[in-house]
Amino acid sequence: MKKRILITLTLIATFALGFASRSLMSDSYGEQPLKKVTGIGGIFFKCKDPKKVREWYKTHLGLNTNAYGAVFEWRQGADTTKKGFTQWSPFNEKTKYFEPSTKDFMINYRVENLESLIDQLRKDSVTIVDKVETAEYGKFIHIMDIEGNKIELWEPNDVEFEKLGVKIGARTTK
Repeated sequence: MKKRILITLTLIATFALGFASRSLMSDSYGEQPLKKVTGIGGIFFKCKDPKKVREWYKTHLGLNTNAYGAVFEWRQGADTTKKGFTQWSPFNEKTKYFEPSTKDFMINYRVENLESLIDQLRKDSVTIVDKVETAEYGKFIHIMDIEGNKIELWEPNDVEFEKLGVKIGARTTK
């Protein structure tokens, strides 16, 4: 009997602690905590000859390349009826797009609610490189990490991103 009561109390305590921690993580109005990065939006890197690199990856690894690189298509975990996309792009080694970073790569992270995230990053004294740029297929901004890597944040509009791909005749890699 004592064992049964102990197990019941443990289950109740576990539930209560889980509920309490979830409540603490949301604000006083019951909103969920700010979601930050939700996935990889793109991988960009410098190379001597982007055209040759795109062709090599197409020939040897089967990427459906275009003038910008390749786009990987996948299904979103929270809603598998929705598509998601990740861009892969080789840039010329002399590009200034990665500046002020001196690194040969840049990662693009998919985020939700870019404006709120920017507000939080400012509060955290994160270096914000530029202003929000808005396109049909999403919003973008660049920040610097603690080691001087430039990072691109993208709040995607996947429906419009797919339409753009169709318009330019791009095929995704699945």
